[in-house]
Order: sequence, then C-alpha cells, then structure tokens
Amino acid sequence: MTFYLNIMAVLAFSAGAALADYQLTILHTNDFHARFEPINKYDSGCSFEDNADGKCFGGSARLVTAIETARARSKNSILVDGGDQFQGTLFYTYYKGKLTAEMMNLMGYDGMTVGNHEFDDGPEILRGFMDAVEFPVLMSNADVSREPFLADKILKSVVIERGGEKIGLIGLTPDDTDDLASPGPNITFLDPVDAVQGEVDALAVKGINKIIVLSHSGYGVDQYIAAKTTGVDVIVGGHSNTLLGNMERAVGPYPTVVGDTVIVQAYAYGKFLGELNVIFSQDGEVIEAKGAPFLIDSAVLEDSDVKARIIEAAAPLEKIRNEIVAEAFKSIDGDRDRCRSMECPMGSLIADAMLARVRGQGIEIAIQNGGSIRASIDAGPITMGEVLTVLPFQNTLSTFKISGSIVVAALENGVSEVEERAGRFPQVAGMSYSFDASQPVGARISDVMVGGKPIDLKKLYGVVSNNYVRNGGDGYKLFLSAQEAYDYGPDLADVTAEFLAAKVPYKPYTDGRIKIK
Repeated sequence: MTFYLNIMAVLAFSAGAALADYQLTILHTNDFHARFEPINKYDSGCSFEDNADGKCFGGSARLVTAIETARARSKNSILVDGGDQFQGTLFYTYYKGKLTAEMMNLMGYDGMTVGNHEFDDGPEILRGFMDAVEFPVLMSNADVSREPFLADKILKSVVIERGGEKIGLIGLTPDDTDDLASPGPNITFLDPVDAVQGEVDALAVKGINKIIVLSHSGYGVDQYIAAKTTGVDVIVGGHSNTLLGNMERAVGPYPTVVGDTVIVQAYAYGKFLGELNVIFSQDGEVIEAKGAPFLIDSAVLEDSDVKARIIEAAAPLEKIRNEIVAEAFKSIDGDRDRCRSMECPMGSLIADAMLARVRGQGIEIAIQNGGSIRASIDAGPITMGEVLTVLPFQNTLSTFKISGSIVVAALENGVSEVEERAGRFPQVAGMSYSFDASQPVGARISDVMVGGKPIDLKKLYGVVSNNYVRNGGDGYKLFLSAQEAYDYGPDLADVTAEFLAAKVPYKPYTDGRIKIK
C-alpha cells in the first residue's frame, strides 16, 4: 500500500482524475486520563475564573464541539481512541469507567484500544466499561482465554463500514502491561508485530484492504511496527503522549510516514483533537494523508448540555478537591518528559515527602517512579484536588529492606529505558546518583551516594517507595524479594499534601541529586 508524496498525484486527484478514490477523515484522541473538565497549561485542573478568561484547554464540553465541527467538514469520518481513557483525576477515582463510557457514547466513538491504565483496577472494571459502551474495545496482542471477565467480550479486531467502504480496526496494548498496571495473572501479553500482522492477514482474507491500528504502544514502538509489518495503512497511537505536527514541542511530523504506513498521535488529556484526512485508491493504497492535531483552546465553544452534565458529575467531588492544603511559592514542575529523564522539582518534592514520613522507622532512601507523576502545580494556593491530579493512582507507601547491590540494580532498571521516557525513571531522596545513557543498559549508573557516603553494596538499607513499585511495577521485580516489606502505609497523595502543608509556602527546587553524564 504505497504512500505517494508526489505532488502531481495530489494535483491529479484534486482535478477529479480519480473519481473512484475514497476519502476518510480519522478523528482521534489518546491518553485522555479522565480530564472531563478543562485543564490549565500544566495539564492540571483549571479554575472557573481562568476558564471564563479563556486560559483553559480541553474538557469534554469543548471536545464535543470540536468533534461535531470536524465531522461537519468531512464526507466520511470515524472517531477512535488510542487508549488510557481511565485514571488521572478524581472523576475516575469516584466513577471508575462509568462517566468515561457515558461521555464516549455521547461523542459517538467508533472504537478504541485498551491502554495499560484500563487495567489499573483489574479486568472486572474494564469489563464493566466494555458492557456500558456502544463501540468495540480492541486488544490483539493478548491471550485472554483464561480471564473470565474478558474471554467472551474483547475482540482483536473489528470491521466497520463508512460511506459504503469497509475498514478494519485492530487494537494494540503495551506488551509490558503486566509491569505497568494490574491485569491479573490470567492474561498473557504477546509480541505486537506478530499480533498485528496476524490480524492484518485475517482481515485481508475477508477482502478488507483499509487497515487502521489503534495502538497504545508509544511513538517509537509504532514506528517499529510500521517497519516490520505489511498491509497497515494508518497507526493511531497513544501511550507516549506524543505531539506531532508543526507546533512548538512537537517531536515529529503529522503524519509520520514509515514505509507504506502513516502514524499519528495527539498528545494527551483532550488538549488536541487529531484530524487525519486520508485518500485511498480502489485497491486500498494510501494516495494522500494530511492533517493536524487541532488545539482545543478557548476558541472552541463549550457545549452547554455537556458542560452542565460535567458540573453535575463534579458535585460529589467538590468538598474533597477544593480543600486548600498548602501554598506554592512558584509553580512546581511535574513535566512528564523531565520527570522521566532527569531530576524534576515535583519528583524531588514527592520523594522528600515519602522519606520525611518514614525516616523515623530507619528508612534512608526513597525511590519514586517518574511515571506516577501526572501533572504540575501552579503557584499560589494548592488544593487537594491538584495534589490528587499529580498523584491519582491511590498508591500507598511501601517500606522494605534491600542490599546496596539491589539498590544499584534498581537504579539501573530505572534508567534502562530513559530514551523512551519510560515511567520507571527513579526520582529519589536520601541519596544521589549519576547516569550515562550512552552506556549499555545495566552499566549506566555510577557515583551512588546514600546520606553523603558511597553506597555499601553489602549493607541492608531501609527503602520507601509506593506499593506499585514495591510489587514489581515498572520493571522493579527485584523488590518482590525484599525483606520486611510493608505495603499498607498511608496514601501517597495524603503524605505529599501533609508535607506541603508543613512547608508553606513551599519553594520547589532541584539540588543535583540526579546527575546526567
């Protein structure tokens, strides 16, 4: 399925030389993370006043308008999602997948893939969501035959029809989801390339020659899949929260072309709506693909009915999230890329809070995975809602003892995928380290200090982390055999809020505890 960039072909089509060609607009979102309300420039909650002043982005009420507007300018369109609708705000904590299903049905989605966060509360919650939605939820690269909640429900692929043409949709989930979430012991995740190719071949037998993969695998993996498979026309991505296009902070073109496949992604949190306009030949070849992720800012009017519904849904949450717990002297940076690749102010804050809470128990080291840090906090009063947006996963403090050699091995795991901005990156307190990403995985860490002294590889150290990491999440499986493990400490968000409250106004900082060589 050759992708032609030859401008003459485009001009020929524009002149009406290929009347049988098929035009399809693919509208897409990814990594929404329960941002039903508008967000600020830090991807956190936006106040009513700031929203009224035009300083906010996204939110379901604007997204509905953007989708309706895009559909109106297209002859044939579909709306799909690249996964991770779940988790991220109090809305998910309170409603789980119920409000997500309601909003996605209202917007008229045609399909989505399962993101890793769809498994945060296990297969049962995912099944309840799937029973509530009016579109297929897909996952090709997993064996769910032993999982009773999913075995008779989830599909690997589906065929939908639009404008008289059949389109194949294939779902793809991270193959390390068992490290990233809580899918349980009954699901086995499989190689994404083999899974996608198998579904493409099966669809081809049915005569389907327009194939779209909904992939919650990350921009890098999507490019690899495109290079290693045949027959895939479009990959609609997610997981890496990648912005593509010509705007500031974009990391690649929209679409990105690899061989015969075009790849798109639209950042995260409902801040953008992706719109890819594709022209297919009669044989299913992509003749042209162009478009952009459109910013959902204050120029997009909020749908009044949807806005009223979100206000109604927010009512039970108000008391919790409006409680002012502290004040920030200036904004506390929790930028996703920074917290997954270097010391970041939010990472230092959270690690310091963890260690301060349990230092009296003989704990010397705090290790917090950067991937659990989900937002920044702006200057001024800090509400509990903002803290919960930063730390939405309801993780508890875990304390345990491990040797210095295991500490170093854990740090090696933490920086092993820094190039991909993986969530395992270790933010720390009570210690410092250096890393060199140019070195081979497993040999990147050096200069590890604990309490100002070189780490003793044979000594047992008291460590605090969160229960997700202690139980092997983000690749930290070496913590599973830790001594004196206790996973039922206080909620990490509460611990962080209390730490902030004790240091009003909190002055964010970094102090060189993580050095990049």
